[in-house]
Amino acid sequence: MELCARKDVPEKEKWDLSLIYPCEEKMWEELEQTKPAAQAILDAYKGRLGEAANIVSCLDEVEKIYLAMNRLYSYSGLALEADYTDNALRERDEKVSSELTRIEKDLSFVDSEILMAPDDELKKAIDLAKGSRRYLQDLLAQKPHRLSPETEKVLSALSRSLDVPYTVYNTMKLADISFDPFTVSGREYPLGYSLYEDDYELEADTSVRRAAFKAFYGTLKKYENTTAAAYNACVTQEKTLSELRGYPDVFTSLLFPQKVTREMYDRQIDVITERLAPHMRRYARLLGKVHGLDQMTFADLKIAVDPEYDPKVTIDQSRSYIRDALSILGSDYVDMVDQAYDQRWVDFARNKGKSTGGFCSGLYQKNSFILLNWNARMSDVFTLAHELGHAGQEMYTDAAQSYYDSSPSMYLVEAPSTMNELLLAHYLNTTSQDKRFRRWVLSSLISNTYYHNFVTHLREAWYQREVYRIVDGGGSVNADTLSDIFRKNLELFWGDDVVIPDGAELTWMRQPHYYMGLYSYTYSAGLTVATQAMLRIEKEGQRAVDDWKKFLAAGGSLDPAAMAALAGVDITTDGPLNATIDYIGSLIDEICRLTEEIDGIRL
Repeated sequence: MELCARKDVPEKEKWDLSLIYPCEEKMWEELEQTKPAAQAILDAYKGRLGEAANIVSCLDEVEKIYLAMNRLYSYSGLALEADYTDNALRERDEKVSSELTRIEKDLSFVDSEILMAPDDELKKAIDLAKGSRRYLQDLLAQKPHRLSPETEKVLSALSRSLDVPYTVYNTMKLADISFDPFTVSGREYPLGYSLYEDDYELEADTSVRRAAFKAFYGTLKKYENTTAAAYNACVTQEKTLSELRGYPDVFTSLLFPQKVTREMYDRQIDVITERLAPHMRRYARLLGKVHGLDQMTFADLKIAVDPEYDPKVTIDQSRSYIRDALSILGSDYVDMVDQAYDQRWVDFARNKGKSTGGFCSGLYQKNSFILLNWNARMSDVFTLAHELGHAGQEMYTDAAQSYYDSSPSMYLVEAPSTMNELLLAHYLNTTSQDKRFRRWVLSSLISNTYYHNFVTHLREAWYQREVYRIVDGGGSVNADTLSDIFRKNLELFWGDDVVIPDGAELTWMRQPHYYMGLYSYTYSAGLTVATQAMLRIEKEGQRAVDDWKKFLAAGGSLDPAAMAALAGVDITTDGPLNATIDYIGSLIDEICRLTEEIDGIRL
């Protein structure tokens, strides 16, 4: 279980970054070509963006620069994500980022000058524009919150410095933190971030699982003050920027680019906290009873209902599962899945210094790159299907939208990914009528898909909201404050049904999402839409599939409400959210019923 160095990982388990550039020299060549190209835009258009025709042609030229920058950031940044212990990669990424920041600074005049253009010219530009029409409309909406051109230029120049809190967090987590092994019954076990999150949290042996919990959180505590300082710097910075830009509060500032209301944000957190908690507490009680635990603790929440029925899955087997499950979306979607495996879009490796969890990073009108930490469990198949959901959306969006319209609102960014998890579970349930198999599939949905998105990330969102409330009121946070908030958070949701042991309050240290604005709550928002769209597919078939593809192709061309409407879901009300919570409850009801029939265990 000891993690190996990156150099010892088989090539077939690594992503192939040569899909971006065949070699590092080509990356440097494009960087050197991009700098004068950006300067040419500065020379040609600075002081001339008061006319509609110039605005449109300038944005067309800037788009080419953005595409090159996307390739450069990806090639350098993805290599570092796979190994934060490699100082040469770190130095290269710093150099690339520094050069690209200078380019962004030089191009900062574009947006500022466009907003200084006469209103009639701006309207003409919007009428003339094709790919950049929505971008111009969004830019106009930002106008009340834009600062002077010189101030915007300074902020652009400082962008890397503003990212320092996240850099500190990642460096601490992936390069500096060191876990000592722990011992159970005379046997020594290695420990690390991915080992804990991908192995020990799921471990069926209670003594090993709880010992790993104690050792993991004991190590985290040594880094709590540094981590808290980095996070406090992040949220304080966000509050300062919201004030400088004239927003009434930091929440309005962070929700503005998502194009959703405060009511929609609060609804996800409050309704799930109140209505889902009883269902999840019941599921926790079932786990405790099935495993004969003395007490159900926070360290036990990720174990399987039936751990002996949690088959190991090879990478090749995962391909078959995912191809068959997602075939309902069409041959083009299956072709994309095949390309992901054949062309090595996916980094399956588990090595020292690699980012934990998983993510998908796409290149416009090209392929995506997916980071995983493969552990040969069915939960990894769900994760890979999830990340391929992002790749699939990028494929459809890039074919239908310009680069400017290729990114959907963060509010719905997790809908395509979670839909794939639901389709995988739906497919698995069609392959067998065995009760034990069905229970395993349903419990996988609860313990992976819904727990991850409606519990883990939702508790993060509740905690994050409390932090922003403190900062919005002029306060600051430290390690003790953050731990107090998170303990209250866990106790509120789990009540008397789950014991929250010492260390669990440090869970705030584990996620990078807090450095990405109001992101955590969007997982449940996306899964709400995905659940309702999936139920439509089960009921209506191809018509609902076609609507889902329209949703995938919309990208950033529509706001979240209009985009969800394409999939037949009305997110202007709490109806879809309440229906989804009821659906989760029905799945838990069935798991309990099946457990009584299979094992004679009754709650």
